[in-house]
Amino acid sequence: MKIGIVGLGLIGGSMAKSIKARTAHTVWGCDLDGEVVAAARRCGAIDATLGDGDIAACDLILAALLPGDTVAWVSEKGRLFSSQSVLLDLCGIKRAVCGKLAALAHRYGFTYIGGHPMAGRERGGFANSSADLFDGAAMILTPGEAAAPPLLKKLKEFFTAIGFAGLTITTPEEHDRIIAYTSQLAHVVSSAYVKSPKALQRRGISAGSFRDLTRVARLDPAMWTELMMGNADFLAEELELLLENLTGYCKALRAGDRELLHRLLAEGHDKKILAGGN
Repeated sequence: MKIGIVGLGLIGGSMAKSIKARTAHTVWGCDLDGEVVAAARRCGAIDATLGDGDIAACDLILAALLPGDTVAWVSEKGRLFSSQSVLLDLCGIKRAVCGKLAALAHRYGFTYIGGHPMAGRERGGFANSSADLFDGAAMILTPGEAAAPPLLKKLKEFFTAIGFAGLTITTPEEHDRIIAYTSQLAHVVSSAYVKSPKALQRRGISAGSFRDLTRVARLDPAMWTELMMGNADFLAEELELLLENLTGYCKALRAGDRELLHRLLAEGHDKKILAGGN
């Protein structure tokens, strides 16, 4: 296939590196930062720069931009797509982009599928991208009615070839509802937790728990503001539930209620066992 990648940051850069390392596909890439494009060419992550004249030749275009930037880019370049092209966005929220991109795909006559690779790092940019970022991760697709089974089969083969464990098929609304809990809430909690003055006093008196809980506080504020505001309803619901649950622990401690605290901790333990995972 001929694959175009728009945006060569952490996700787009890792896509490019993984595709070139593990497949025989041709990769064209573009980025607002010319130095990033040059670096991608030097290291072999892309075969050439993706220009307007190359868009129609792409079998698959991966848009690795923020939601608003993705919609703006497709609005500008959609007329250049071939009717055989498949556009797949890699945005971390889906409701904010899927409807708009589906409408553009219908207008210009190409196929669009929403996507979200469930992988990342706290440090972004092409410099932190790697060919193994997606190893064992899930690739989420929100195809709607646009994708016939043969195309989904082809996409599954493509994504598993570059390291993903498999595909998860869902709707934009269900994706955003779950991602508010599994990803966005964790970033809010980490950001709030590290604001304690104790974070600056913990030298020599902290270990894995502190490291794990604060890791994603080193986030990109601009990116996560856009993602969270685009999913504000579901994220606010999760945050309100968390605050309610935390209030119970605080009340138990203030009241010296050992039995209540034990019960709350045991409930959390049991929930984790049911939820599974590491």
